[in-house]
Amino acid sequence: MNPFQITPGSDNVFADLGFDPQEAQNLLLRSQTMMVITQWFEESGMTQAAAAKTLGLTQPRLNQLLKGKIGEFSLDALVNLATCAGMRVGLTIRPIAGVRAKAAKAAKGAKVTQTGQRQTA
Repeated sequence: MNPFQITPGSDNVFADLGFDPQEAQNLLLRSQTMMVITQWFEESGMTQAAAAKTLGLTQPRLNQLLKGKIGEFSLDALVNLATCAGMRVGLTIRPIAGVRAKAAKAAKGAKVTQTGQRQTA
């Protein structure tokens, strides 16, 4: 008898680790972008100092990225770095099958003022 129970993972290791869905998605996108930038650096043949200059960073900051310090980089900053590395960054947004947005429920009974602010009824 096997004493272990195996639970299949999802496509997002951060969700599997228990992060809330929004944070898990953000962490996944940040980690994917960091991996692409790391791969660019490794294939470039540049020194860290030269690559950092190309990306508009200091060498210690680039080193943080290469060591996977995900908490030190926002998604916005990583997109900018990928662009500096000569990459085109795209974003695909599509609904998740069977999932309804929580905001849609909250929007019922709310109205938007002329200033664009939401007020609940």
